[in-house]
Amino acid sequence: MQQLRVDAVAALVRTCAAQGLHPVLLDVREPWEIATARIVLDGAASVTIPMQQIPARLAEIDRDQPILALCHHGMRSQQVALFLEAQGYPSVYNITGGIDAWSRQVDPRVPVY
Repeated sequence: MQQLRVDAVAALVRTCAAQGLHPVLLDVREPWEIATARIVLDGAASVTIPMQQIPARLAEIDRDQPILALCHHGMRSQQVALFLEAQGYPSVYNITGGIDAWSRQVDPRVPVY
């Protein structure tokens, strides 16, 4: 599992695309949080699965693609990233600072909550 700063996400997605990979933005926040604020990454698929449901829904997460885990501040997504790594997912990233950092450093149009 690797830590990924919000200002490096777009570059990683581009690098993956150049290698024929299709990264997955895995948002592990709760539905109300996603309704409050969300991001769309050009070149990445988006999957939303609340953290507590990850073990039961592993089949929905493509292990052959890089996984970029996202939550509010980066703590839940780090736990999920470590779990995925333990399950044999070879390319897992935790977006440090979460959507809060994204809102403050990348796209101020994304609401801060």
